[in-house]
Amino acid sequence: MTELFDTHAHFEGGSAETAAAVARARAAGVTRIMAVGGSESLNAGTEGFPCRAIGWDRDQAGRDLPDLDYAGVAAVGEIGLDYHYAPGTRAAQRGLFARQLERAGRLGLPVVVHTRDADDDTLGILREIPSRGIVHCFTGSPSFCRALLDLGFYISISGIVTFRAADNVRESARAVPDDRILVETDAPFLAPVPMRGGPNEPAFLVHTARFLAGLRGTTFESFAALTTSNALRLLGAAAPGGGSGG
Repeated sequence: MTELFDTHAHFEGGSAETAAAVARARAAGVTRIMAVGGSESLNAGTEGFPCRAIGWDRDQAGRDLPDLDYAGVAAVGEIGLDYHYAPGTRAAQRGLFARQLERAGRLGLPVVVHTRDADDDTLGILREIPSRGIVHCFTGSPSFCRALLDLGFYISISGIVTFRAADNVRESARAVPDDRILVETDAPFLAPVPMRGGPNEPAFLVHTARFLAGLRGTTFESFAALTTSNALRLLGAAAPGGGSGG
């Protein structure tokens, strides 16, 4: 069976709901999942997954946040900047982002970065605090993509690439080098065509991967193997398998 790695999914449901989603993913060939946090509830939703990321996202900026226990996690995330929905917290977002990048550096962990309408500040902070990791759910311009690649980041493509109006994402997805491209769902958000209109889940990664394989002129099997290899190289031994322990 062709195996895929969903490098970004969120889980806030109960254990039975999560286990059912993981079972559907495995049946579809999505054998590895990185469960990703960002808030108190999202961080809790990563528990039980062998590959998980925890951190504080831009919506937590300005709050009194507790320290997190990063023992055994694969990455710090999601973290980053979003000026589209919360422009009033820009300064607080930048401070929170920088602190978490510094923490990840001390721990020797990769980061999972969210960035929207904040290209210049994202690049400025990443240049100031050298880091490694993933820019997830990439939606920026090809020039922004190239700048992130120059900093050593992996670019993760979500189901947005299948949307009609996403020409910029498709242009970037064609140009990302083979050794830096990843694929994700960002479940429960951004279900790809033909599943658009309802909640997303890791099983639907197959649709995005097939679309990207065609876009990049390769086979689905080759693209799946390539992106899984890339994710394992970045996330290392922290990513053995994809299920939740309950």
